[in-house]
Amino acid sequence: MTTQTFEIPTEMRDFAEKSVDQARNAVGTLMSNALKAAEQAQTTGQTFQSNLQAAVVKGFDHAQTNANATFDFAQKLVRTKDLREAFELQSEFLRSQLAAIQAQAKELGSIAQNATR
Repeated sequence: MTTQTFEIPTEMRDFAEKSVDQARNAVGTLMSNALKAAEQAQTTGQTFQSNLQAAVVKGFDHAQTNANATFDFAQKLVRTKDLREAFELQSEFLRSQLAAIQAQAKELGSIAQNATR
């Protein structure tokens, strides 16, 4: 009994080999891109968390600054001798608080801008 062997044509083997190589490259590219996306997501998450933490800390700093300014104003106000002095003190306090709030808003806006980058 003679067994006849079936031989795969060279062109078909070459085609199959190229197909396997292309599939390997495609999967490698997919995995590489997935890894890059995961790393970018992690970096973005860390950046967001860092910016959020900075904003919270800055918010508490501003709240403490504003509370201290208000208590200082109240202490000065109870020491005034007449209404004119009280009104002048109040006007000065309002001007300084308005400037402080504007500066604080600008600073928090800067933190927010950095978070969106």
